[in-house]
Amino acid sequence: MLQIYSVPVATYCAKLRIMMRHKGITWEELTPPGGYGSAAYKAIVPSGNLPAMVHDGFMLSDSEAIAEYLNEAFAAVPMLPKDMHLRAKAREKSRFHDTRLEPAVRALYPQVAYETRDQAVVRAGGEAISTHLSALDLLLSADVLPSDPLWLCDCGFAVTFAWINAFEEAMGLQVNWPARVISYQMRLSEFQAVADELSAYRPAMKSYLQKAYPT
Repeated sequence: MLQIYSVPVATYCAKLRIMMRHKGITWEELTPPGGYGSAAYKAIVPSGNLPAMVHDGFMLSDSEAIAEYLNEAFAAVPMLPKDMHLRAKAREKSRFHDTRLEPAVRALYPQVAYETRDQAVVRAGGEAISTHLSALDLLLSADVLPSDPLWLCDCGFAVTFAWINAFEEAMGLQVNWPARVISYQMRLSEFQAVADELSAYRPAMKSYLQKAYPT
């Protein structure tokens, strides 16, 4: 049995679900007992991270570690290239998302609430995100990964792009989207696993963003 600990709005949980949907994996989704960060949850997952996985008694946390484990455990639909150099490039792309673009988007979460929003911080956040999107454009211009498959490194971008779009509408975030990045987002949206996950995920986003508007 595969169990995944998650909360509805967590970005990295949505990233992992895209991967599992694409591979046709069946899983049971659980909320952390006692709530995220609770002692009860840390008794199961010492790091307290989300998502976390228990697969036939084997516990693992961190979305990237879980994704790579599941890619090997459920190998029928591979989501990493066979070639060593291409696998390295896929991991490079994934690390760019996890350590550059997504943290810049996450930095804006404290600005969501309309009543306490600092629009100067939002403007600076838009500039930071634009800088990372420009760097992603360069990364995509030299991308050697075949574009037909959905790779592990693509899953996080699909979710983060959706949050940027949502922040543009909810907070007036100003972002410069390079044409190549827009094309990449559109290509990802054509995968059924991405479309299905974002459709299921958007209600949680909408609920979270209610506080972005004046009452």
